[in-house]
Amino acid sequence: MIQADEILKSLRLTEKSNLQSAEVGQYTFEVFKDANKYAIKAAVEKVFDVSVTRVNVINQKGKPARNRKTGRSNYKSDYKKAIITLKTGDTIEIV
Repeated sequence: MIQADEILKSLRLTEKSNLQSAEVGQYTFEVFKDANKYAIKAAVEKVFDVSVTRVNVINQKGKPARNRKTGRSNYKSDYKKAIITLKTGDTIEIV
């Protein structure tokens, strides 16, 4: 089994995710590719000591990119992200 701190790679901070965390109590994480909803829920509850009510998982395709020097086109890395909904009243401190 993968450790909880290895499942959660980073907290994704964007305008949309900041709005969701302030109004709805949803937080967006970049997670390990092989993690499932149950492992993600357990990791968030263990690391942040909160109650998770819902987990949505999205496999995000890498965007096309172009090398400025050579002009070759390639793609950025694919990643998996999870949108976590917390129980009303619970929050995650973002430092």
